[in-house]
Amino acid sequence: MPLNEHHDPDAEFLGEFGSALRATGEGFPVDSRPELVSGGLARGRRRLLRRRLAVTGGALALAAIGAGGVYAGSVVTPAEQADKASAAAPSRGGGVTPTPDQQAVATPDAGTLKPGEAEIPLSRIADVLKANTPAGNWRFDNLDGTGQGVSGYFDDGRGEAAVSAFLSRAGRTPEAGADMVTCPEKAYVPHDDCEAGRLGDGSRWMVFQGYEYPDKREETKNWRATLLTEDGFLVDVSEYNAPAEKGAEISRENPPFSAAQLKSLVTAEAWRPLLKQIPPLPTAPAKPGKVGTPGKVGAPGKVRQAPPQITGNGVTNTLRALLPKGLTVVDKGGEGKLVVDDGKGKSLVQINVQYGMDEVAGQLYGSGDVTTLPDGRKVKLIQQPGEKGGEGVVWWTADTMTKDGFRVVVGAFNTGAQHEAATRAEPALTLEQLKAIALDPKWTKLPAK
Repeated sequence: MPLNEHHDPDAEFLGEFGSALRATGEGFPVDSRPELVSGGLARGRRRLLRRRLAVTGGALALAAIGAGGVYAGSVVTPAEQADKASAAAPSRGGGVTPTPDQQAVATPDAGTLKPGEAEIPLSRIADVLKANTPAGNWRFDNLDGTGQGVSGYFDDGRGEAAVSAFLSRAGRTPEAGADMVTCPEKAYVPHDDCEAGRLGDGSRWMVFQGYEYPDKREETKNWRATLLTEDGFLVDVSEYNAPAEKGAEISRENPPFSAAQLKSLVTAEAWRPLLKQIPPLPTAPAKPGKVGTPGKVGAPGKVRQAPPQITGNGVTNTLRALLPKGLTVVDKGGEGKLVVDDGKGKSLVQINVQYGMDEVAGQLYGSGDVTTLPDGRKVKLIQQPGEKGGEGVVWWTADTMTKDGFRVVVGAFNTGAQHEAATRAEPALTLEQLKAIALDPKWTKLPAK
């Protein structure tokens, strides 16, 4: 994951990735990038983005962010507009308001739609919700408009609960959205239960029973269900045991719908006709002269393709091979994450390898302890507190980038899990050891596509 010393005021909702999202998002002014201008739903996109980050909970959660700030169909919020994203106002007849900084990339359909925007009647989305949930009283503020999602309130007599449903495309590649239907490791994302599976048509689903803030488990529960269809659409439903996701008193012990009911809801066939109304995602335009893999220059006016992504399990295997002597791997917490122990306590080590990050180099390396090597690579060393609530946790990072935007970031903690208390005074690796790992030439040899 991108690691830096900036602290985003919205870290409460972005968790450990807040600072990285801020640094990335600030590099893309909304008014000059048409692919960020319209479509989607502000709060829906925010929830989907936060969900992806929280559920993956690891080093590669932001690996898909490249030029344009697009993450699997969602858009990174520029920090200066974060407050706007949190306060939705009425739009085009009702529902949740789209805001430019939160919206997904898409193209008009036959010239009738604004880029990225599906004109699905909100009442139809609400009808599918009501028809596929148990008996109870539903309340929606306004269903007169169109869009891609609704937020409402459900009460079965046990207390009113907030419920939201959002429809979107997963991204531009078949692999996009896979993290949305992959259960996380409990050691990294605390939760009560999670189940995932595949339908007969190849669609994947997941039901996640967790919390609005995983490190504060006595507070609001957040249960979610997601369907990723074989053709790349997402149905994402969330429910709470309170009438709002935050800032409201808990109204009931659990959210109203069970795991089985959530699965039945997101896999309902009634969503399919609505999903088909969502326009496709195009390739984002780029600065003239950039095309294909970073570092290769083409003729002016050509489109810069999506940056390649590392494939397979080479990241974790390479990280293991580059660990200093004396460290024993005691746990593997997912791709790009290892828990090591040198006999003095557990230490989480995680890495992110990204192509196509040159457009945000100025934001990432514009301040702090930054040096430039003779070959042009930037190296930034960071020491900061942990951001997941663990008592006494510290986080050390070596963040590196080549001139053409190939970025390797290695971080280490003085605990085996960020939300748990420190197990040692310092991480098991020094800043110099982290720097040596990040600068190793083996990273450039990993297969990517």
